[in-house]
Amino acid sequence: MDQAAPPDQAILWHVENAVKTQIWIAVSVYVLVAIVKRRLRLEASLYTLLQVLSVTIFEKMPIHTALSSEATRSDSIVSANQLNLFTF
Repeated sequence: MDQAAPPDQAILWHVENAVKTQIWIAVSVYVLVAIVKRRLRLEASLYTLLQVLSVTIFEKMPIHTALSSEATRSDSIVSANQLNLFTF
């Protein structure tokens, strides 16, 4: 980059690089999740996989467990100790 460039141009150059970097990261993650989906022969959609991974990324849980139908069923079952907000 030219050192004689005005400061505004330098800021725009950094913003443009940041946007390009974010786009490349998003595309890379999408492709990696698609590869994992294909290799593990998962039935869930890419959208579902991305949503589950965004929530469970720091949990120590195998992908198959996070995506199993039992895990989704247990989440949908309301605990007997949990109050329903909309019951009058």
